[in-house]
Amino acid sequence: MKVETKELAPQAGMLIESMRDIGYSLETALADIIDNSIAASASRIEILVDPAVENPAIAILDDGSGMTKDTLLIAMRAGSSNPRDSRAKFDLGRFGLGMKTASFSQCRRLTVLSRKGGTTCAAIWDLDHVAKTDRWEILIPADHSGMPFADKLVGDGTLVVWQNLDRILGDVAEAQRQQVLAQRVDEAASHIELVFHRFLSGEATGAKLPILLNNRPLQPHDPFGSSHKATQRAPLDPEAFPIKGYEVTVQTFTLPHHTKLTPKQYEALAGKQGFLRNQGFYLYREKRLIIWGTWFGLAQQRPITQLTRVRIDMPKELDAEWKIDVKKASAQPPPALRHQLRGLVDRICAGSKRVYNHKGKKLVADGQIDVWQRIQDKGQIRYGINPDHPVVAQLNNELSDDGRQRLRALIRLTETSLPIDSIFADKGGNPTAVISGDLSGDELGLVAADTYRHLNGGMETNNISVIAMMQMMDPFRSRWADVEAMLKTHFAWS
Repeated sequence: MKVETKELAPQAGMLIESMRDIGYSLETALADIIDNSIAASASRIEILVDPAVENPAIAILDDGSGMTKDTLLIAMRAGSSNPRDSRAKFDLGRFGLGMKTASFSQCRRLTVLSRKGGTTCAAIWDLDHVAKTDRWEILIPADHSGMPFADKLVGDGTLVVWQNLDRILGDVAEAQRQQVLAQRVDEAASHIELVFHRFLSGEATGAKLPILLNNRPLQPHDPFGSSHKATQRAPLDPEAFPIKGYEVTVQTFTLPHHTKLTPKQYEALAGKQGFLRNQGFYLYREKRLIIWGTWFGLAQQRPITQLTRVRIDMPKELDAEWKIDVKKASAQPPPALRHQLRGLVDRICAGSKRVYNHKGKKLVADGQIDVWQRIQDKGQIRYGINPDHPVVAQLNNELSDDGRQRLRALIRLTETSLPIDSIFADKGGNPTAVISGDLSGDELGLVAADTYRHLNGGMETNNISVIAMMQMMDPFRSRWADVEAMLKTHFAWS
């Protein structure tokens, strides 16, 4: 069959404007440029911005291998590489679009200045020029001295400069532009500290990769609290799963209960969205964080599992199977791995459930010490006051039949009026704000005396074993010096 062919080249002005709306934020756009610096074997990366000038610019500078003029022209072309081509170990690109689409999403003028072997070259994408000519034309300046931050490129490396920041400052009033730009860049820095934390710490390559914002070193933000002694790891991890000849590894972490964290540690691990939203899978592509805080539709985000975080490491060769997008901010597990992860979800969430359901250590085998009981019956769970708790049992022994009946009614009223929904909402939203309250000195003395008397068989003589048991019990152990003095006074011990 005879077929006529006709070339239909896209209109430059229209397509390049469409390329601005792939979905980058300032954070993901900066991360995409940093990917290129890592691929160029940079040992230092700087983010430079001067919000005080009239026409501010943002720049990303690295000391990587740099580019020749021919290499730079290829890099400036939209679709400069085939996503199917093999890449070097830490070449974090894929489509050959990242630098252009990331930059266009934030600015209307992209300048790249690069030096290799002492020779400097530059090229500029100016979207206003493309709109005017409707041609895929870049500008090649002969003089580089007037470019923002050009003096910072002192050896081999590359400087990427964003000017005409219409997507960041377009609707901002003149008086607020400096403050808004500084705030946006600071927020982006926090994102970079998370996404590249394994490079910043040296875990990824064996050497720390400094990333600086206006000379301020960024700090690695480890979302797993790996260095905290109370962080738990599943004993069988990391588990390896073969996918098309490559290996995907899974490592499960259970974060410490908030009572074991300092306020600073709690804030760092919770992040801006809190523990509830940050639970789930954390997917890394060649040690670079791609997506986090998701169960990939395999489980719901629940308060009971908010301490569970699962690290998945995948190689770049599986990009297509994971459906990694251009901006490297979206992914889906391959069907074969998804099936296996579904079977793992219950097990990898169990650690977080244990932290909340068994926060306290049981002191006696028959469980008669806890005030509240967790009772599961026919698929339902309820909480009730333990009738065998020493204080409840001692009071019950001292009351008349009518008094015991009233006590049981009061306990049932307390149990049936427990505001479960309110506790659930408050605990899930801000667990550190939910407190148990405290006993006054007189109340603590009465409770301590009743507990001692019951555990000692109604006798008031000094019993070292009972004393040792009470030292481990809440609420006595945190105020033991006061409790011990109260017991000696109450029972007239010498």
